[in-house]
Amino acid sequence: MPNPVPVTPETYAAESRVAWALGLAGFLLQMAFNSRYGYFRDELYYIACSNHLAFGYVDMAPLIAWLARAFRAVFGDSLPAIRLLPALAYGAEIALSGFIARELGGKRWAIFLACLTVLFTPVIAGNGTRLAMNPLEPLFWMGCIYVLLLAVNRDNPKLLVWCGVLLGFGLLNKHSTIFFIAALVIGLLLSPQRSLLRTKWFWIATALAFCIALPNVLWQYLNHFPTLEDLRNVKATHKNVELPPLPFLQQQLMMLNPSAVFVWLGGFFYLLFHRNAKSYRFLAWTYATFLATMMALHGKDYYLAPIYPMLIAGGAVLWEIVIRSYRSFAWLKNAIPAIILAGGLVALPLALPISPPEAIPAYMNALGLQMTRTENGMVSPLPQHFADQFGWPEMVAKVAEVYNSLPPDQRAKTAILAGNYGGAGAIDFFGGRYGLPKAISAHQNYYFWGPRDYTGESVILLEWSLKDARYWCGSVDVGPRNEPPLGMGWEHYNILVCHNFKQPLPLAWPKLKTWN
Repeated sequence: MPNPVPVTPETYAAESRVAWALGLAGFLLQMAFNSRYGYFRDELYYIACSNHLAFGYVDMAPLIAWLARAFRAVFGDSLPAIRLLPALAYGAEIALSGFIARELGGKRWAIFLACLTVLFTPVIAGNGTRLAMNPLEPLFWMGCIYVLLLAVNRDNPKLLVWCGVLLGFGLLNKHSTIFFIAALVIGLLLSPQRSLLRTKWFWIATALAFCIALPNVLWQYLNHFPTLEDLRNVKATHKNVELPPLPFLQQQLMMLNPSAVFVWLGGFFYLLFHRNAKSYRFLAWTYATFLATMMALHGKDYYLAPIYPMLIAGGAVLWEIVIRSYRSFAWLKNAIPAIILAGGLVALPLALPISPPEAIPAYMNALGLQMTRTENGMVSPLPQHFADQFGWPEMVAKVAEVYNSLPPDQRAKTAILAGNYGGAGAIDFFGGRYGLPKAISAHQNYYFWGPRDYTGESVILLEWSLKDARYWCGSVDVGPRNEPPLGMGWEHYNILVCHNFKQPLPLAWPKLKTWN
């Protein structure tokens, strides 16, 4: 039986205010703290990509670069400016979770609990701290779920058209949306809602999603599918930590706030078994399919983050039913939000840049937590989402010292060649204040931007080993050491000055290509 809509417009408006109020609280929380550390490595790369707009990039879909360009044009390049978009997305995700809870049959308390739980979910809060695809992803996925619930509850399959629009832009945001689409279709096939797949509106939605994503598909084809090559390289080099099923599930528990497990896990079982959720079984099957796929493919643990708001919403509805049905459980109405709030406040300093960074290791030790890794080779006193926000301006200042120490005639033909898009992005972003030229790099999409007019006669090398430099260069001068105390281990290196690349840079460029 479809879920009835709220009885009166007044009730609907009051429930909406709850969701929007908590969404606003989340947005303000992000904006209060999001400029306390520094620019994240990937943010510097996305800013660089936004200066080279295209329909595709080696390691990502194009939407984030387009949005970064638009927001920078309006608001500027400061940390609060570039992090306005993820903060808005975080607030919208919180509110959207409440709307999903309402469509699952929840009233005001369930809407409040769903929004509160999402607000204090560490992985979701952490994603909202920096410019990236991750904070946008749940808006497309859960937006589609919300529309599907509207279609089911109102018996209006025409609404599927909006799913096509949302998932089309979801594909332009992040390619992993294809796995969500596949899981959702399987979930629908395994439930009575498979009838939606037989309507013309499903096929119209499919065509819309394909047309929206088509520019990126064509870019991939014309460039010989660089993203697939990149993914194959990641797999072949075992760059990412590949967790067995049990540790993978344990990481889900930790990243979702352990105190909230009874909400989202309860939501899964509610959607799978409860008689009130019969029309929504497809959500449980979608999650189960997506979880199994990510474990089989050894995806990173946080790849599942965008799918959890629907389980959290289901769990909030379940607990509201329990409290309404059994008077002896009325005390849970205050106890459950208190537990979520307490656990969330404990976890929040590990997700948001609240604490002094030097205090984070001690805080983790006090909680009995170990440093987790999503990539092999990660070494830092801080979790990577914090560590990659430190050391960039200092590194650029040291490069400027080296660059400006060169004779003027040599300086004019000196390239700054970075081994990683992080170093290259930092030079591009901070280097202007020192009069540095734009960096070049053969890493990820920087490879497509080429060596420009540099021949290799004089090159400052960043993130290169001395061994590799001596292999490629006629001679090498060892410069100052970059040693960010809070940065990632691979950002500890000597700045090198290479004289006379053994091959002209344009000729050597394909051999330097690094897609990983």
